[in-house]
Amino acid sequence: MRKGNAAKNQIREEYGNTPLWKRLLGSDKIGLIAALIIVIVVFSILTDGLFISKSNIINILIASSIVGMVVIGECYLIITAHVDLSPGSVAAFSGVFMSLLLRNGIPLFIAMIIVICGGLCIGFLNSLLVNKLKLEAFIATLATMSIFRGLAFIICGGKAVFVTNDLFLKLGSGRVAGIPIPVIIFIISFSIFMIVLSRTRFGRNVYMVGGNATAARLAGINAQKLRTKIYMMTSAFAALGGIIQAGRMSSGQPSTSEGLEFDAVTAVVLGGVAMLGGVGTLSGALIGLFIMQGFNNGLMMLNVPSFWQTVSRGLLLITALSFDYIRNRRRKLGA
Repeated sequence: MRKGNAAKNQIREEYGNTPLWKRLLGSDKIGLIAALIIVIVVFSILTDGLFISKSNIINILIASSIVGMVVIGECYLIITAHVDLSPGSVAAFSGVFMSLLLRNGIPLFIAMIIVICGGLCIGFLNSLLVNKLKLEAFIATLATMSIFRGLAFIICGGKAVFVTNDLFLKLGSGRVAGIPIPVIIFIISFSIFMIVLSRTRFGRNVYMVGGNATAARLAGINAQKLRTKIYMMTSAFAALGGIIQAGRMSSGQPSTSEGLEFDAVTAVVLGGVAMLGGVGTLSGALIGLFIMQGFNNGLMMLNVPSFWQTVSRGLLLITALSFDYIRNRRRKLGA
């Protein structure tokens, strides 16, 4: 029960009544914030200030909102010591599926419900492979990643499905009070699920299952049922991200969102969530998300060739995993 109690204590420490500045100075997030500031300063200098222009900040926020949908689910999953590699394919499949439904006259709201329910079903499939067939999460979701990427190409014949539905296009590119709609959707989703993770019994159970599965079972927590819900949540968020992405592009394209899951995992681990489970917060994952997206955006602004950007993202993932390894060693030495 020690790890479960440690998880509860971590939540209390982060979201207690302590002033925000004291909490930041006394947590690992000061290093993350310093890294984010370094990214901002370096790319601002290299781009003559264009990096921090209003238009570019909005671009970063929009890109962060789409990846951020998946970050929410991956954060929950990784805290339970699991991972999902299928969100990029689920997003592409959902974007194409959504576009096909609209092309065939299905109303926007109904089409969105159908596609998000489809995402829930994919998440349930992932959980069955892990819970019932006892496949490793990495292998099971790697398989579904391939399956749904292939299905995305099959259902549209390998061609983009263009859409002219005005409401759908506004969902991806519209603004309310000057704020892009994708950013508003992400802020609302993030806020809700941060409260769930930090303030509810479900959130405490997530930490307990990841910190000590045996102790969680003895405490009456059904780990398989809990993980099933999180897998479903992750795929539903991926489907929502795919819908928004299709709205931004005015079409469903089967080749989009490649590497989305790796960007999400990189952001989560970079934000201090332990791959071994039981440790981490959504607020840390959010900072990790901004570091990663700022890094990617800066490379694009500097016109770094796309293949070198791919190499850089891989190096960033290795860096995040290295930090995770160092943090885990420190925790073991301090235990």
